[in-house]
Amino acid sequence: MGKKRRRFDVVSEKVEVKSEAGLHARPASNFVNTAQRYKSDVKLTVNNKTVDGKSILGILSLGIAKGTEIEITVSGPDEQEALAALIPVVQS
Repeated sequence: MGKKRRRFDVVSEKVEVKSEAGLHARPASNFVNTAQRYKSDVKLTVNNKTVDGKSILGILSLGIAKGTEIEITVSGPDEQEALAALIPVVQS
């Protein structure tokens, strides 16, 4: 017998990066630390490239500058809460 998997919806939102530094070093670290507080999977997409939102190296590899529009996609048991917490990290 297989283990039953609960299906989750996927929530996403496009957000413009407001930080002067873009999503580099400290802002990326803040994003990852916030994402890791949740059980849900977090993905960031920029220019058709998607990375794990809980991976600092993945985020840094995107080279996200101020004014870049990113899409945050979250799927899991606490997806709504995670998305609501991540948006202000990108916008501040």
